[in-house]
Amino acid sequence: MRLDDPATFARTYDDHARSVYAAALRVTQDTAQAQDVVQDVFLRLWRNPQRFDARRGELGSYLRLMARSRALDLWREAQAAGRARDRLTVVEGGRVKARAELDPTRPETALERREGRAAVRVALGELPPAQREALVLAYWGGLTADEIARRTGAPLGTAKSRLRLGLTRLREVLGSDGEAATPLAA
Repeated sequence: MRLDDPATFARTYDDHARSVYAAALRVTQDTAQAQDVVQDVFLRLWRNPQRFDARRGELGSYLRLMARSRALDLWREAQAAGRARDRLTVVEGGRVKARAELDPTRPETALERREGRAAVRVALGELPPAQREALVLAYWGGLTADEIARRTGAPLGTAKSRLRLGLTRLREVLGSDGEAATPLAA
């Protein structure tokens, strides 16, 4: 099959577009995103038809797998964006602070941030060195658990455990509002 031939490619699109769309829609649950995935899958096929190897399986399976992978990427991006949005939302007493209250130039906002940073710095300073290193690399270095494991020479499971234990201990110490609740030496 010559996928770089426009007529063959058009037939391939007609034969497989619906199943590719269905695979994407199952993951994204969004028609617009599923349509984008279909376009992306067939554009990739058009640009690199040699990536499909008929000896490894059917073209339909290959296209549906590409669609599912791309849809999962989009879903993960949306999840990460949602988590980032959640981290940026400051909740006080069950209500979201007004934008004016979040203004970093306001003295009380700057004071709150400075006090929060100081509490976190103190809490981090009292963690075991391995947990502190893992948290610093993850949150300020932007590294994943896998990257932390490679960088520190620790197994992946150990890196993940250090992150989890460090976060758990920080939550215990700082409490839900970010202020010191219990001493770390306990």
